[in-house]
Amino acid sequence: MRVDAERMRAPALAQDRFRTMQRPMRKNVTALTAALLAALALAACGDEPKDSRDSASKPAPSEDTVATETNPQEPSTPTEGGTISKNLKQKPEIPKPAGSPPPKLEVKEIVKGKGKPAKEGDKLTVQYVGVAFSTGEEFDASWERDEPFEFTLGNGEVIPGWDQGLVGMKVGGRRKLTIPAELAYGAQGSPPAIGPNETLVFVIDLKKVS
Repeated sequence: MRVDAERMRAPALAQDRFRTMQRPMRKNVTALTAALLAALALAACGDEPKDSRDSASKPAPSEDTVATETNPQEPSTPTEGGTISKNLKQKPEIPKPAGSPPPKLEVKEIVKGKGKPAKEGDKLTVQYVGVAFSTGEEFDASWERDEPFEFTLGNGEVIPGWDQGLVGMKVGGRRKLTIPAELAYGAQGSPPAIGPNETLVFVIDLKKVS
């Protein structure tokens, strides 16, 4: 009976020892689980995309910046017309005429000359450029031939617009003439360069009066 009692007591002692060993193991497992969860949380933070972290740290663009980027300055509108050069050593460029052609002869001094004014009967030596009012295209220029043009003022050797528009001009001057068709080539024009009823624009330099 003593042997049986000791045998029965031995399993009970073994169970107590097993329970005693289980308590620290449970504590260790709990601590290990907590450590693993903490490590996983840190790893998740470390794996966050760099762009998202950067975007969060960058300040939002100001309203002024957005307005500048979305509303670029519009290109400026070019000015209509233009000016004629006063450099008598170079061929002048005539800007394309704007608006409606004038009904009468228009005379504009670009450069005032010196000396006696030209009068009817005087022989004039000039350089000139001519363009059509409707298109602005050049149809003739003595500058291209490198040879000044000579004629007698008021003698009918040129169109009436010249005979009338160059009276009083002085040597060394530059004058712009806008000549209606009736004082130029009229209804017939001067094909192919000048069409019917075309208003003409000339810039004329007076080189010599004799």
